[in-house]
Amino acid sequence: MRPWAQALSVQNGRIAAMGSCDDVTVNRSVEEIDAGGRLIIPGIIDSHNHVRLGSGSQAVQLAGAKSLTEIHWRIGQWLDAHPDATWVFGEGFDYAALPGHRHPTSEDLAGACRGLPAMLLDYSVHAAWFNSEALTALGVDRTTYAVPYGHFEHDSDTGELTGYLADFATFGLSRAGLSTLEKLIPAYGNPAQYERVRAGLAMAASFGITTVVEPQNSPDDISLFVKARERGDLRARVIATLFHPVGTTAQDLDEFSQIIATHQGDDIRLGPIKLYIDDIIEPHTAAMFEPYANKPDTNGRSYYEQSEFNRVISTLDARGLQCFVHATGDRGNHMVLNAFEHTRGVNGVRDSRHQIVHVECLKPTDIPRFAELGVVACMQPRHCAPEIIEEWRDNVGPDRWRYAWPMNSLAATGATLAFSSDWNVAEMDPLIGIYTAVTRASLDGTRSWVPEECVDVETALRAYTVGGAYANFVEDDRGALKLGYLADFAVLSENVLECEPAALLDTKVETTVLGGSIVYNS
Repeated sequence: MRPWAQALSVQNGRIAAMGSCDDVTVNRSVEEIDAGGRLIIPGIIDSHNHVRLGSGSQAVQLAGAKSLTEIHWRIGQWLDAHPDATWVFGEGFDYAALPGHRHPTSEDLAGACRGLPAMLLDYSVHAAWFNSEALTALGVDRTTYAVPYGHFEHDSDTGELTGYLADFATFGLSRAGLSTLEKLIPAYGNPAQYERVRAGLAMAASFGITTVVEPQNSPDDISLFVKARERGDLRARVIATLFHPVGTTAQDLDEFSQIIATHQGDDIRLGPIKLYIDDIIEPHTAAMFEPYANKPDTNGRSYYEQSEFNRVISTLDARGLQCFVHATGDRGNHMVLNAFEHTRGVNGVRDSRHQIVHVECLKPTDIPRFAELGVVACMQPRHCAPEIIEEWRDNVGPDRWRYAWPMNSLAATGATLAFSSDWNVAEMDPLIGIYTAVTRASLDGTRSWVPEECVDVETALRAYTVGGAYANFVEDDRGALKLGYLADFAVLSENVLECEPAALLDTKVETTVLGGSIVYNS
């Protein structure tokens, strides 16, 4: 981030000059920002941010609810504020609110929704919870198992649907899943989806984020970003990945290539291909080498066998496509690295910059393979905060904690780190992410977990800027403050490179500039 400069000027959306106040000529006919000596950083690149998903006031916000009673109360408050609602849609529930951290059931919502159908997403967006009215509205019953938007759970004694749906992230957010849901649930209709995009991009600007990598889209979803551009709502640049669920065909890939070719601008760019190798650790569905510590009858599952995944990745790579693979379990991460290594042997070595997203649990022997294979570790520091991973830690067991979110170990090998929020799974604010990366502590500062994997502020900030730019093939025009680069930057209230870690949480973004235009001012 250094050396320092006192001033910079912008022409045609790019940095035209940098240096001392005396050296940089200011054009008095254009807008001038006096940062008052405050730190200006390159615009944040949030390398994994679901701006299409977070619903704000459109949804019942359930994050932090500690009991069913509180969930019912929040639903009631939302219904009071939305008297015309035809569905209850909520997001962010935590299994800690359920007795024994069990899966919720439709009976748990009896009487809470005033006769309306309800769909509530868990904090990870990997599972959904429906009440009995919703099951009726969806037209599902005890004979229903797989649907385009996931897999329904059945009661082991009665065979009836419990109201819990697994695999929502991998099926519900697919093209087939969303096209089904938009006909049934207002929250997935186009007006609601657009409002989520608009609000998400505005929130990004308020946090100094100037490039968002939206990690899971079908070709049908790209029109939402085009609409935002046309309406002046594109307050951050968007790099959109295209989702490759199990069963994606060669014809689908042809369509992907066509739409990628038509969106290669600075404001909207397509390119990466999103895949899943496994699910997540909290419901014991991430692929692990050894059984879960508190559920020894399973070590999770992978969506592909190794040989099939090798074929899928090598096929994408042969088309010149970048792979963006979700992996959380140690076996899942190992399988992805194996597939990337296999692909190099089959297709030869190229500048592919394939990414593994999350990298939550690794075998020590897999840590150096990221740098060796040129694989980017796209990580979300906030996910390893002590106050939000108690269930994760219990499931994995202490023998595997040492290399959980191994940011420092990966950086020490020379691997590229690209940090992100994974909003709306965690807070979008990158300063919270930097604080967690630096301390591995809870927000109250009382606990720190696996401090060996802390990184310093500059490393974390680079992962949110330079690393994110490199990871997404845009390092030639963003991620740093350089002559000729896009004039994307943010003014911070504190010098985060010199303040104490706790002060990061009090630091605010005062101004965000995108292409030389102010898109946020506090």
